[in-house]
Amino acid sequence: MKMLQDKLAVVTGVSHDKGIGAAVCRRFAADGLDIFFSHWKADSDWVLSFKKELIEIGVRVDDMEIDLSMRDSSTVLLDQVNEKLGKPTILVNNAAHSLRDGYKQLNAQLLDDHYAVNMRATLLLSVEFTRRFEQSPLSFGRIINLTSGQAKGPMLEELAYGATKGAVSAFTLSLSAEVAHLGITVNAVNPGPTDTGWMTEEVKKELKPKFLSGRVGVPEDAAKLVSFLASEDAGWVTGQVIDSEGAFLRS
Repeated sequence: MKMLQDKLAVVTGVSHDKGIGAAVCRRFAADGLDIFFSHWKADSDWVLSFKKELIEIGVRVDDMEIDLSMRDSSTVLLDQVNEKLGKPTILVNNAAHSLRDGYKQLNAQLLDDHYAVNMRATLLLSVEFTRRFEQSPLSFGRIINLTSGQAKGPMLEELAYGATKGAVSAFTLSLSAEVAHLGITVNAVNPGPTDTGWMTEEVKKELKPKFLSGRVGVPEDAAKLVSFLASEDAGWVTGQVIDSEGAFLRS
């Protein structure tokens, strides 16, 4: 893939070693991209070790602990990126908030907590990234959002999560049309059920037969697709929600 090595990527939600965010950062580093990643309540020793790992690959790396539920988190984060590494050209909205609820548990606080991270932070980071891009015009920009296949079937006991992630899919399509003239593509990736550390052996055993590809999804699967969407070769792909689930059967 064509990927110029003077690009800077911002990746949110990189808080543990087995997550999709960490896999995306590793893939970006291998692609030659400089990286700024955000995290929240992550183990400080792990953050330092992970940062060192990426730097040793040969790219510039910095990070920030930030609560994306803060109303001004988008400007605070991007100000820090600009101060430490420069103007970003790629934004990956990976951070997410998820608690099981269901109709018996859902209340205003649960809904607001999901909205603040999954919707508001993603939407405001995307438009702030675009406004700054527009102020200093470039010919290359990428916004990649992570979704959860909420349009593929019901997500039982995850009403707030499914609803807020569904809004991100709708936003992806509309924003892509608004910013196409700037040279920015906007896409979303649904990685399907992915083993990011939450799957017990029992869960894996239950899910594996539903993956017609023969195995459960791993973070590197999503990272490979994100890498493509961030590349120059994906310049004609925008406004898409790409379901990359290894032929996962939901029925």
